[in-house]
Parts: sequence; C-alpha cells; structure tokens
Amino acid sequence: MRVRPNILFVCSKNQWRSPTAEAIYRRDDRISVRSRGTAKAAVQTIRSSDVVWADAILVMEDKHRQRILADFPDESKFKSVHVLDIPDDYRFMDDDLLELIKSAAEPVIDQLTQ
Repeated sequence: MRVRPNILFVCSKNQWRSPTAEAIYRRDDRISVRSRGTAKAAVQTIRSSDVVWADAILVMEDKHRQRILADFPDESKFKSVHVLDIPDDYRFMDDDLLELIKSAAEPVIDQLTQ
C-alpha cells in the first residue's frame, strides 16, 4: 500500500486561501493535508514541526516561500516548495479561489502520487 504524501498549504494569515485548499483536499484519499500561515497573527502559524511533517509545501505567493526558507532553513533544505501564484483577493471557499487552487495544485499532487 502506497503511503499518502503530506502536503502543507501556506498563506499569510491562514484565514482564506490555505484553509480553502485544506478543505478541498481534506477528504482526498491520495494525500494528507494541513494549512498554516506565515504571519504571527495567523489562525495557525507555521511551525518547524509542520515543515518537517510535509513532503511538499504549496505556498500561495513567493513571499511565503521566502519566509519559510528564511525562518526554517534546516527543515526546508530538502523540501519541495511550490508557489501557486494565487493572490490574496478571495474569501474562504470562494468559487474562483476553489478553481485556482485546484488548477495550480493538481499537477503537483499528481506528480507526488504517481
């Protein structure tokens, strides 16, 4: 039996984008998911243990990738970090946001699960 890869979705405040991504994939049998934010005021702030847990990290913007690499240099050294290029223009579970996340994340998920 194949082990499901752990995917960490990251945005700034863990309020709209990354929780939406987590909600989309929460019941997906191909992967295990978490969502976190890079801001100190995030609903759930990213920790070292989250980076260690993740097989792949999918961030909404390049600033999130930069923050992870700067704050967790040892933990992220050999991690796959993918920038989805999704701006902070959407609310939680917005239909357009759902489509953007799926179209950006699916190629990465397909690659990890094949």
